[in-house]
Amino acid sequence: MSAEAVVIDVVRTPVGRGKPGGALSEVHPVDLAAGVLTAILERSGLESEQIDDVLLGCVSQVGDQSSNIARQAVLAAGFAETVPATTIDRQCGSSQQAVHFAAQGIAAGAYDAVIVGGVESMSRVPLGSSAAGGTPMSPRLRARYPEGLVNQGVSAELIAGKWGLGREELDAFASESHARAAASWREGFFSRSVIPVAEAPEALTDETVREGTTAERLAGLPASFRTDALAARFPGLDWRITPGNSSPLTDGASAALLMSATRAAELGLRPRARFRAFDVVGDDPLMMLTGPIPATRRVLARAGLSLSDLDAYEVNEAFASVPLAWAAELDADPARLNPRGGAIALGHALGSSGTRLLGTLLDHLEATGGSLGLQTMCEGGGMANALVLERL
Repeated sequence: MSAEAVVIDVVRTPVGRGKPGGALSEVHPVDLAAGVLTAILERSGLESEQIDDVLLGCVSQVGDQSSNIARQAVLAAGFAETVPATTIDRQCGSSQQAVHFAAQGIAAGAYDAVIVGGVESMSRVPLGSSAAGGTPMSPRLRARYPEGLVNQGVSAELIAGKWGLGREELDAFASESHARAAASWREGFFSRSVIPVAEAPEALTDETVREGTTAERLAGLPASFRTDALAARFPGLDWRITPGNSSPLTDGASAALLMSATRAAELGLRPRARFRAFDVVGDDPLMMLTGPIPATRRVLARAGLSLSDLDAYEVNEAFASVPLAWAAELDADPARLNPRGGAIALGHALGSSGTRLLGTLLDHLEATGGSLGLQTMCEGGGMANALVLERL
């Protein structure tokens, strides 16, 4: 009989703008990660020796984020040197994959207590840094995709075109993301999970939330990803993805404590949630960001549920076209989709986003008395993770 994995706690930093001068841009990513590791341990009252492993997501694993940043963060956090750690790259879903791996390890009996999470400092290690001086497009890969693959922004454009999502609809969704996030901050919703950053005490809220954003204001922004070569390759594409309806570059870290239900009971810790099902899929690498659609269908089938059984769904807002296409394809209730705002407002510190979404989903279920929620994330290369969470 497999052990049951439960969530004890989730924390995160505020997010800072991922550029020089951003609220967290002067904080080394190792120390950002160390801060959430320290906080999650202190809040649970555990000693680091009681942690079997630390699994952290990080996408750009070079420079300040190189050399297995998870291990560096464990040491910087003052954990016992006997605590191991490893760093995971499943692109945008890296820390959600860390959650999956840890919970599966607990279910298999390999772990009793694991800290999972992620970190990304996009101001100090810019997006794309890991490919500097080289390319993943090998001769064999080019032979399979002779026209070449595209960046995620172009994939977001292709999705908007395929699902007929106009510029007004994209911008309206983006402005609603800011409105929901701003309202949640005003209500104190994030106060349970957001912790201070010792190295940046002035960073108290998410720097990327823009209260008062309207679709009309966003309408004046130019398209971000159109080039003459791409326009020739994809004739008829309207080019409607802008900085306003995309997630901003951000800095941040997040962490969660997972345990077996048995170990939690032994330690007198109250579980906040358990997992009903997990799934991970591969999908078309050109469209790239459509993976949450099949991932959702598969994880719901594994859980024996339908979308109508869920009280909320967190679908990462890498670009507005991603959750909108997902919602259209699955006939989802807009009110339950990212009810506290999403990455367009709250930022997308790549390696950190999976556990950030987990915390937002869990806090929302607790605040509203909801029972079941879905979390799914599109990922570079055409993949997606999905999980169903049950509040306890």
